[in-house]
Amino acid sequence: MGLVEAVSGELGHEVENLFDLLRWIFSLGRAFHKALSLLRHLFGFFLAGSPLPAQQSLDTSTQSLVALEKSRAALSRNASTADVTLTGRAHRLAGSDDETGTATFTALSSGETRMDFTFPSGQLNEIHSNSPKGPVAKWTSSDGTQHPIAYHNLLVEGSWFFPALMLQKLNSTPNLVLAHKGAETRDARPVEHIAISRQFSGPHLPSSAAQLLQHASEMHIYIDSATSLPSALTFSTHPDNNILQDIPVEIRFSDYREVNGQQVPFHIQKFLNQSLELDIQVENVSLNTGLSATHFQFQ
Repeated sequence: MGLVEAVSGELGHEVENLFDLLRWIFSLGRAFHKALSLLRHLFGFFLAGSPLPAQQSLDTSTQSLVALEKSRAALSRNASTADVTLTGRAHRLAGSDDETGTATFTALSSGETRMDFTFPSGQLNEIHSNSPKGPVAKWTSSDGTQHPIAYHNLLVEGSWFFPALMLQKLNSTPNLVLAHKGAETRDARPVEHIAISRQFSGPHLPSSAAQLLQHASEMHIYIDSATSLPSALTFSTHPDNNILQDIPVEIRFSDYREVNGQQVPFHIQKFLNQSLELDIQVENVSLNTGLSATHFQFQ
């Protein structure tokens, strides 16, 4: 039995995607050390193990579940969302780039998401879709070149820009690990801090690999104690060839307004490695318009 066949479930998807990326790198004659790095990480996880944090145990209290359900009720009155479209203005800061343009964010309850930007420097987009092998994603640069996104960066919830749908998706995600981190003060306001990750297991899955995947899926939600609305979300992204390197991402939500019975943050900020990357001012919100999965296909 081969390596891929020996690993079941979502880890099998991870391995297949890593080998797909290796074949892509070799076919284009890209830097050989990247392939070696991928092999080293892949087989290191299976054969030698990695110095990772201990795997969390399931939260046996009801505090996390109660807080999340209360937040979901405050966001949507527990109504289901099939799809969402946000449009507005976006201020982008990346290296020497400092520009303002338009933005459109779309998402389906089945997990597909899409972000489209038009800036003076050109158009950018990022699409997360579903495939028979699991989630896949690409981002397109202003010159029209498509870039695959590593599978280990697809383990956190992609609808981060719309908290109601994000909590709805998490509510139906199996094998969640919830940890109530307690009360904190964030931006001078009291919040409840909840850590969320996914637990991975299988007869052929070493504990070190399970810990690695769980760590890559970890998200932290901060819920305003007065309103029960999420005020911030944090998680980590990683270089394509190094799942062990955490790069912090923080999403801040503010200016909530009611739209068709749902609370929507009209101001969203995204910080990458503690620096502001996107400042989004939402102008229009459309819910349950019948968006099709074809909208999330790669061109």
